[in-house]
Amino acid sequence: MAREYRPNVRESAVISRLDHAKESQRYHAMNNLRENMDELAALIAIKLIEERLVETTSKAALEEQIHSAMEKLQDAEEFDVQYATANLRALVPRPHFVSLYLTAFIVEKLIDHKCIVEMFGTDEEIYASVHRQVAKLVPMT
Repeated sequence: MAREYRPNVRESAVISRLDHAKESQRYHAMNNLRENMDELAALIAIKLIEERLVETTSKAALEEQIHSAMEKLQDAEEFDVQYATANLRALVPRPHFVSLYLTAFIVEKLIDHKCIVEMFGTDEEIYASVHRQVAKLVPMT
């Protein structure tokens, strides 16, 4: 006689709570990003230049590109974010998705922009610089 498989109710409840908590964190992070987008773009651009990770001909153009990446992140589907950050997911153990997305943008797309003269530093250094600024304005609780 075949046994009927019934998923464990407790297991399902725990998984549901974890999924809900993750979505809630993401929702609050996106709201914080939306509120602080201009300030965050300026902070990231300044720090990348100050820490000599990026050499640019125009700070304003760098800031504008970072701002446009954040706008794209606001409209992106979960799959698009996962796809964009796939190469860098193993960079740190528990990455902040906004920091990871912006790092991927800087490393993969911004490097080809006309305002960028040269990029110095490793992916880890760029992530660390970006994350310090993101953590101030878009914390993940």
